Amino acid sequence: MRHLLGAALAAIFLLSGSAIAFADTWNIDSSHSGAHFSVRHMMISNVRGEFGKVSGSMTYDAADPKKASVEATIDVSTINTRETKRDEHLKSPDFFDVAKFPTITFKSRKVEAAGKGKLKVTGDLTMHGVTKEVKLEVEGPTAAIKDPWGMERVAASATTKINRKDFGLTWNKVLETGGLAVGEEVSISLDIEFTKAAPAAPAK
Repeated sequence: MRHLLGAALAAIFLLSGSAIAFADTWNIDSSHSGAHFSVRHMMISNVRGEFGKVSGSMTYDAADPKKASVEATIDVSTINTRETKRDEHLKSPDFFDVAKFPTITFKSRKVEAAGKGKLKVTGDLTMHGVTKEVKLEVEGPTAAIKDPWGMERVAASATTKINRKDFGLTWNKVLETGGLAVGEEVSISLDIEFTKAAPAAPAK
């Protein structure tokens, strides 16, 4: 009986070890990634901007994408709307309050298949000190390729929409026509490139 129990435990260990081995870790390549947004301006046009520094990682098994997980951090101080005064205003307490809330974070909680090459990722978005559930519509990750320096890479893109007031970003001005200077709905798009992390050294 003891031998059978030992064999069963060994089999479980080997199977769990294999499962872990297939779930690779991929690190976000900040220099080839970006978080972009678009919001209505004066009720007649869209202003677009981006955050220049996104970091984080993903665990992913192409054979079972639903077990994937991702964590990402955005450096809010890298906001860029191509207008210095507007960027400074966005960093101020009227909006993101970068001095108090320097980062935006996302942590996935559920991944679902959404068609060929597509996923729906549900997770917690924390911005301006407020955490809300959001759903990302994801295309990818792509098949892995090897770059000229021997590193394996994959990429994915994602989109979602949020209401900025849900995160305490409430600043606005009322126009003479009765509309608002800044729209409340924000469209977000992410273009993320990952590099495969070196496998962890086996425990001694």
